[in-house]
Amino acid sequence: MLKSRTSLARHLFFRPHRAVHNSQCLRNEGENVYRARQLSWLNPTLVIVGFVPIFTLGLGVWQVQRLKWKVNLIDELQEKLDRDPMSLPNRVNMSAVPDFTFRKVCEHGRWDHAHTVLLGPRPRDGVLGYQVITPLMRPNGTTILVDRGFIAKQFADLTAMRKQNSDNQVEVLGMLRVSQSRNAFTPENKPGVDEWHWVDVDALAQNAGGAAAGVQPVYIEEIFEGHAGDVQTCITQGTPIGRPPNIELRNQHATYAVTWFSLSAVTSVLFASLLRRQLRSPASKMPRR
Repeated sequence: MLKSRTSLARHLFFRPHRAVHNSQCLRNEGENVYRARQLSWLNPTLVIVGFVPIFTLGLGVWQVQRLKWKVNLIDELQEKLDRDPMSLPNRVNMSAVPDFTFRKVCEHGRWDHAHTVLLGPRPRDGVLGYQVITPLMRPNGTTILVDRGFIAKQFADLTAMRKQNSDNQVEVLGMLRVSQSRNAFTPENKPGVDEWHWVDVDALAQNAGGAAAGVQPVYIEEIFEGHAGDVQTCITQGTPIGRPPNIELRNQHATYAVTWFSLSAVTSVLFASLLRRQLRSPASKMPRR
């Protein structure tokens, strides 16, 4: 009789505790599953889409900084260009040349047509042609290089150019420049066969006789200050036409900045949409207690 009562007591008092314990385990397991599912929204696609707005925003800020730098550079060069023309010394200090880039210079002398080269081909106003580079022999016995300007292809007879008379004195108003940077798509210069594709001042000076002939690696671009209508006249007549007296530097940083900021905004909206959809999915709902 006593054993029966003890068994009944165990059934009444201890079995519910076991049920409560099992229920708590299930509850904990459900919460663990919920937490695991909560972390599932950190999938690679969402992470990448979330990174893109930050990355493109940084690129946009960088382009704004580049824009400020380029505008300041153009203003600085324009200030140099607006100064009165200067005369070059007999012996130019080559280390100082970069500090005077874009300064106007006025020089006198005679053309050394025998060492004229054609650089190109390249277009101007829809016409294919070459830049005519001729050494200028100065009265002090030194020689500098002058880009006399553009000439149409049909007039680019190098043999005839090199036979021209070199006795006449000329005055040249130009802009002091330095060597160009060659990119991966520009062919190599071949002085031996008179092929020049980019301005290499040292190589051009050496081609004209080098230091032994008094040629200094100084390069100026002749300035054309005529009217727009005169440009076409010179091109059709085969007369070298110089560059305009202004600063021509590529400045696309504002466009790039707008592009990056736009991408940042678009991808931010996309990320927010994906995140909201993920958080509303059934996997994100907390199991009921």
